[in-house]
Amino acid sequence: MPRTEILFYQEKERVVPVRDWLKDLRHSDRLAYAKCAAAIERLAERGHELRRQLADFLKEGVYELRLKKGTVNYRILYFFHGRNVAVLAHGLIKEGPVPEADILRTLRRRERFEDDPEAHTFSMEEA
Repeated sequence: MPRTEILFYQEKERVVPVRDWLKDLRHSDRLAYAKCAAAIERLAERGHELRRQLADFLKEGVYELRLKKGTVNYRILYFFHGRNVAVLAHGLIKEGPVPEADILRTLRRRERFEDDPEAHTFSMEEA
Protein backbone atom coordinates (compact mmCIF):
# COMPACT_ATOMS: atom_id res chain seq x y z
CA MET A 1 0.00 0.00 0.00
CA PRO A 2 1.38 3.44 -0.87
CA ARG A 3 2.23 5.86 1.91
CA THR A 4 -0.67 8.04 3.07
CA GLU A 5 -0.09 11.76 2.76
CA ILE A 6 -0.86 13.59 6.02
CA LEU A 7 -2.38 17.06 5.76
CA PHE A 8 -3.31 19.52 8.47
CA TYR A 9 -6.72 21.14 8.15
CA GLN A 10 -6.53 24.95 8.11
CA GLU A 11 -9.31 27.44 8.74
CA LYS A 12 -9.58 30.34 6.31
CA GLU A 13 -8.16 32.57 9.06
CA ARG A 14 -4.98 30.43 8.80
CA VAL A 15 -5.68 28.77 12.14
CA VAL A 16 -4.40 25.17 12.05
CA PRO A 17 -6.22 23.39 14.91
CA VAL A 18 -4.22 20.13 15.20
CA ARG A 19 -0.87 21.81 14.59
CA ASP A 20 -1.64 24.39 17.30
CA TRP A 21 -2.88 21.67 19.68
CA LEU A 22 0.30 19.67 19.10
CA LYS A 23 2.46 22.77 19.71
CA ASP A 24 0.76 23.34 23.06
CA LEU A 25 1.11 19.66 23.93
CA ARG A 26 4.82 19.69 23.06
CA HIS A 27 5.33 22.46 25.63
CA SER A 28 3.13 20.92 28.33
CA ASP A 29 3.92 17.20 27.96
CA ARG A 30 6.77 16.15 25.70
CA LEU A 31 6.11 12.41 26.09
CA ALA A 32 2.45 12.76 25.11
CA TYR A 33 3.54 14.88 22.14
CA ALA A 34 6.03 12.19 21.08
CA LYS A 35 3.30 9.55 21.27
CA CYS A 36 1.04 11.69 19.08
CA ALA A 37 3.82 12.27 16.54
CA ALA A 38 4.55 8.52 16.42
CA ALA A 39 0.83 7.78 15.88
CA ILE A 40 0.68 10.27 13.00
CA GLU A 41 3.68 8.53 11.44
CA ARG A 42 1.91 5.16 11.77
CA LEU A 43 -1.13 6.67 10.06
CA ALA A 44 1.13 7.77 7.21
CA GLU A 45 2.56 4.26 6.96
CA ARG A 46 -0.71 2.30 7.23
CA GLY A 47 -3.50 4.70 6.16
CA HIS A 48 -6.84 2.91 5.87
CA GLU A 49 -5.30 -0.27 7.26
CA LEU A 50 -4.59 1.25 10.69
CA ARG A 51 -6.84 -0.36 13.32
CA ARG A 52 -7.56 -0.47 17.07
CA GLN A 53 -5.91 0.12 19.51
CA LEU A 54 -4.21 2.97 17.68
CA ALA A 55 -7.08 4.07 15.44
CA ASP A 56 -10.83 3.65 15.32
CA PHE A 57 -13.79 4.67 13.18
CA LEU A 58 -16.20 7.04 14.94
CA LYS A 59 -18.92 7.79 12.37
CA GLU A 60 -19.68 9.35 8.99
CA GLY A 61 -16.08 9.09 7.78
CA VAL A 62 -14.52 10.49 10.96
CA TYR A 63 -11.73 8.46 12.56
CA GLU A 64 -9.63 8.93 15.68
CA LEU A 65 -6.01 8.30 16.54
CA ARG A 66 -6.09 6.92 20.09
CA LEU A 67 -3.25 7.57 22.52
CA LYS A 68 -2.96 7.21 26.24
CA LYS A 69 -0.38 8.40 28.74
CA GLY A 70 -1.14 7.32 32.27
CA THR A 71 -4.83 8.01 32.78
CA VAL A 72 -5.04 10.74 30.12
CA ASN A 73 -6.58 9.95 26.73
CA TYR A 74 -5.41 11.96 23.72
CA ARG A 75 -7.33 11.89 20.46
CA ILE A 76 -6.65 13.29 17.01
CA LEU A 77 -9.74 13.26 14.79
CA TYR A 78 -9.19 12.90 11.05
CA PHE A 79 -10.86 11.98 7.79
CA PHE A 80 -9.68 10.62 4.49
CA HIS A 81 -9.69 12.61 1.28
CA GLY A 82 -9.50 10.19 -1.59
CA ARG A 83 -7.56 6.98 -1.15
CA ASN A 84 -4.17 8.13 0.14
CA VAL A 85 -4.69 11.42 1.98
CA ALA A 86 -5.58 11.75 5.68
CA VAL A 87 -6.56 15.20 6.96
CA LEU A 88 -5.93 15.88 10.66
CA ALA A 89 -8.83 18.07 11.75
CA HIS A 90 -9.13 18.20 15.55
CA GLY A 91 -7.16 17.31 18.69
CA LEU A 92 -8.51 16.80 22.18
CA ILE A 93 -7.95 15.31 25.61
CA LYS A 94 -10.91 13.29 26.82
CA GLU A 95 -12.20 11.21 29.71
CA GLY A 96 -15.20 9.32 28.29
CA PRO A 97 -16.39 8.85 24.73
CA VAL A 98 -15.39 11.50 22.19
CA PRO A 99 -17.94 14.30 22.66
CA GLU A 100 -20.48 14.62 19.87
CA ALA A 101 -19.58 18.32 19.53
CA ASP A 102 -16.00 17.37 18.60
CA ILE A 103 -17.22 14.90 15.97
CA LEU A 104 -19.61 17.51 14.52
CA ARG A 105 -16.77 20.06 14.44
CA THR A 106 -14.69 17.57 12.44
CA LEU A 107 -17.59 16.89 10.06
CA ARG A 108 -17.99 20.63 9.41
CA ARG A 109 -14.26 20.92 8.76
CA ARG A 110 -14.45 17.99 6.34
CA GLU A 111 -17.27 19.71 4.45
CA ARG A 112 -15.28 22.95 4.18
CA PHE A 113 -12.17 21.02 3.14
CA GLU A 114 -14.04 19.11 0.44
CA ASP A 115 -15.55 22.36 -0.88
CA ASP A 116 -12.11 23.98 -1.21
CA PRO A 117 -9.15 21.70 -0.38
CA GLU A 118 -6.53 24.29 -1.32
CA ALA A 119 -7.92 26.95 1.04
CA HIS A 120 -8.13 24.47 3.92
CA THR A 121 -4.75 22.78 3.61
CA PHE A 122 -1.92 24.04 5.79
CA SER A 123 1.20 24.81 3.82
CA MET A 124 4.63 25.05 5.44
CA GLU A 125 5.61 27.61 2.79
CA GLU A 126 2.97 30.01 4.12
CA ALA A 127 3.89 29.50 7.79
